[in-house]
Amino acid sequence: MKNLLLVFVGGGFGSVLRYILSKYLNSTETGIPYGTFAANILGSLLIGIILGLAVKNNTLSSNQTLLLATGFCGGFTTFSTFAYENHVFLKSGDFTSFALYTIASFIVGFLAVFFGMYLVK
Repeated sequence: MKNLLLVFVGGGFGSVLRYILSKYLNSTETGIPYGTFAANILGSLLIGIILGLAVKNNTLSSNQTLLLATGFCGGFTTFSTFAYENHVFLKSGDFTSFALYTIASFIVGFLAVFFGMYLVK
């Protein structure tokens, strides 16, 4: 039960922060989802740092890792929103934004995880 509570609390905070980023960074003029992109990249960086710290000399406990990586990062990042936003690009025929957003999200997201783990080495 304690593990569920840790994931629940972390996920709640992550979701609220993602909502705030999307509210203020997503562009209504261009339709570019900068907030979702920022959340996914920052979340990738954070999970790299968190899991890197968890592995390095057991810096984080399993409870802290569950709260921060599974809970917070799980709530903060969002593949479902990413998929929907790509659907909107495709439906509107904006193949350039679709390609740029998808490729940049994957490449920069992976690089952010690796960089986060590198930072704690």
